Amino acid sequence: MAGRKAMDELLSNFVKKGPAGCGCIVTKDGERIYENYFGIENINTGKPIDADSIYRLFSMTKVIICTAAMKLFEEGKFLLNDPIYEYFPEWRNTQKVVYHPNGNYDIVPVEKPILVKHAFSMAMGIGYGGNDATHQKAAEVRRRLREAKGKYYTLREDIAAMSEVPIAFEPGTHFLYGFGHEMVAGLIEVCSGMTVGEYLKKNIFEPLGMTRTGYRFFDDITDHLVTPCRREPDGSLVQVPAMMDENMQPDATYEAGGAGLFSTVSDYSKFVVALANGGIMPNGEQLIGRKTIDLLRDNQFNPDQLKELRNFYNAGYGYGLGVRTMMGRALGNSNGTPGEFGWTGAMGTYTLIDPEENFTTTYMHQMMPNMEEYHHLRVRAVAYGMLR
Repeated sequence: MAGRKAMDELLSNFVKKGPAGCGCIVTKDGERIYENYFGIENINTGKPIDADSIYRLFSMTKVIICTAAMKLFEEGKFLLNDPIYEYFPEWRNTQKVVYHPNGNYDIVPVEKPILVKHAFSMAMGIGYGGNDATHQKAAEVRRRLREAKGKYYTLREDIAAMSEVPIAFEPGTHFLYGFGHEMVAGLIEVCSGMTVGEYLKKNIFEPLGMTRTGYRFFDDITDHLVTPCRREPDGSLVQVPAMMDENMQPDATYEAGGAGLFSTVSDYSKFVVALANGGIMPNGEQLIGRKTIDLLRDNQFNPDQLKELRNFYNAGYGYGLGVRTMMGRALGNSNGTPGEFGWTGAMGTYTLIDPEENFTTTYMHQMMPNMEEYHHLRVRAVAYGMLR
């Protein structure tokens, strides 16, 4: 296919001016129609990037977490319209911030409770950053927790502590990228009786043969970690802090829902191939139901939330249960398929999953800033160009 040559040229040009190295796998009907790796894995040693290279997934963890949680939904362990306090009682008396025109604000009780679906769809009201009252309180709560526990605090302790934080709006009324998927990960723990890591290993990683994916470094994983880097104006590469590697150490205790996993391009591709194939794994067994995947990728947002989500990078997308979902080719300036879904990670990981075409693309690099709008949208365009 001509698209293979185009992808080779695209990725080889990426590593000349962007990330130190990258890898990409494209599949159709479960078969790899493209796989290649360019550049270097370790900028200090010059070691080439290859199929064994390990990437920090950051927010591409979310797609795995939400899929795992929806497996429990299929088992009747929770409903999306359940109040979140049924699973985390400390969240029963949630409060919200109400701002006044003069800039002052009040803290008042919410009118309706946070629902499980609000945690999935980032509509619960606690974000990852900002200078607003909600973020300031969240930062204070996290600071106290870390001072008390160091690196040994747990997801459930984090969720309990964050119940003190007044949310930024009435639940379900806006989009605010943030803490929701920590709540989803906690829901996995409550409903399964296992830690998130244990549940993922048993129900996602082992069935799919994802032997190089996890929360904690094991075996020779650290020998294959891709160096996180920044491209300087003069074209040189500079190593930058990895962020969150402390939570990947063997003695760490925190397992996040919104980030925290590491993987290879190949391992992650195994996961998304199953989702594109209606939840059916290569051995013929079902990982998750086809109709549940349809629910996962169905847009949950109202027009106001869509405006809050969409920018150049997310043009044309709505948001489902933890994944963006394409609502129209022209809207998204995309040669892809309406209903295609996936997500991105902070240092440049990216996936798209297309059940209509039984087609996937998984691309990864480790770079800050990640320049996702430049790299990912081009990968998307070239990958879809491979389809006949």
